[in-house]
Amino acid sequence: MTEPVRIALIHALAHSVAPINEALERLWPQAQRMNLLDDSLSADLARSANGLDAAMHLRFETLTAYAESTGADGILFTCSAFGPCIEAAAARRPHLPVYKPNEAMVADAAALGCKVGLIASFAPTLVSMPPEFPAQVSLVCRLVQEAMQALDEDRPDDHDAAVVQAAQELKAQGCGAIALAQFSMARAAPRVREAVGLPVLTTPDSAVHALRRRLLGPVQSPGS
Repeated sequence: MTEPVRIALIHALAHSVAPINEALERLWPQAQRMNLLDDSLSADLARSANGLDAAMHLRFETLTAYAESTGADGILFTCSAFGPCIEAAAARRPHLPVYKPNEAMVADAAALGCKVGLIASFAPTLVSMPPEFPAQVSLVCRLVQEAMQALDEDRPDDHDAAVVQAAQELKAQGCGAIALAQFSMARAAPRVREAVGLPVLTTPDSAVHALRRRLLGPVQSPGS
């Protein structure tokens, strides 16, 4: 592509906006970004008895269509509890990269070949996300709802501490890598790495690398 690549970022949590924008600024600063936020999506899912019903699918199709209409070259959703809705929108657009937030990280985790500790701070994520891992991946899940509550109450240090504690417990259970399921959890990655000394995967970094490879091809090293 000769023109700057335009990436549409669609968020269901306000906490997800900063982590993916930071990752893009750090890993792919040339990409143009647009941000769409509907923070009622996660709230409605959390209190609904209907799960990812037809109405929720329609909302995701509407958001995807709008992002496409703005000229986006790629679309990345940043909340991991809506996988089937995103898959349906992507299937209608084989010409356009439409990524679930966690699919790149799932692939990265599977490539490690070890038991993976998956930490989530939003309960529906642990319903939708584990089935996306290949069957051969040994997965141990941990929910830390108090981490999300800490972010909601502007207590980021408490958020990070809760994630670190969960990672330490997963390491004690034999996990060889830690995967942080929520974009909002990426902020804790440096502390987790220091605490457990294991590979720590985040959804923002994995997603940016995957989108860049898809749209621009493999990044070549200098002199290659």
